[in-house]
Amino acid sequence: MNANPWFAALPLVDRRAVIAASERHRLAPGEMLFRQGDAVPVGGGAFYGVVSGGIKASSLREDGKEAILVVLEAGNWFGELSLIDRQPRTHDATAVQDSEVLALPRAAFDRMMKRPAFALGVCRMLAGRVRSLYGMVEDATLRSTRARVARRLLLLARGDATQARDARAVVPVSQEALAMMLGISRQTLSKELQGLVAAGAVSLGYGKIAIASPVLLEQLGVDR
Repeated sequence: MNANPWFAALPLVDRRAVIAASERHRLAPGEMLFRQGDAVPVGGGAFYGVVSGGIKASSLREDGKEAILVVLEAGNWFGELSLIDRQPRTHDATAVQDSEVLALPRAAFDRMMKRPAFALGVCRMLAGRVRSLYGMVEDATLRSTRARVARRLLLLARGDATQARDARAVVPVSQEALAMMLGISRQTLSKELQGLVAAGAVSLGYGKIAIASPVLLEQLGVDR
């Protein structure tokens, strides 16, 4: 868990308190942790941390079309919003592979929120997510599809929600999942990826995309 920049920035005493108060749960691929619209009962609910595997945060339309908001990799924490505002869950949370999560119960979360460093950490986490959402809205309204693809790949290289300091050279994402993240068709994504390949920015593999030139990908990401 300490590999995650947000969690690692918390004081050691708070990190130990969170882990000590959390319960471990294992999830099979496709198993849901919670659904969009689920009510969080008074005194119930939990703040979750991904120990291993990955959790997909997504929304499903009535016609079955899915939008993937983010895939939360090991080290990421989520689910705090409904504990703070007492409103229903904002999205589905589904395991994309065999996964293990820590669940910090609401009572323990509320106690931790009385600790200034932890509360400030949660505020910073929310601020980061708001910035990310603003960026996605800006991309969707102002940038070309190719620029949107390039920018999302750069985010995924740093763990998407994790936003690690060091980017990885290979992004473990399928083209189908990437298309759902961007809200575009598989055919449109394939065309734009081929353009990035031709430009020398990426290379494609089964279930993964390698970033051949981060600098070039960044340049393509500012094209509006």
